[in-house]
Amino acid sequence: MIKLTKFKTTDHEFVLNAELIETVEETPDTVITLTNGKKLIVSESMDEVVRLVMEYHKAKTRNYR
Repeated sequence: MIKLTKFKTTDHEFVLNAELIETVEETPDTVITLTNGKKLIVSESMDEVVRLVMEYHKAKTRNYR
């Protein structure tokens, strides 16, 4: 799970299952497309989302060892 902020809000954080992310684009807003086709617009940059997903996968790998 990764913590993100809904676009154009400063205090509306939510947690997203990183396994459901299909694509991340900057158009210039950051748009996350999920495996079910739903799209989310978030305040974080594309690079930040990628970093969070990578951290999630690293932590997941450490927990399985």
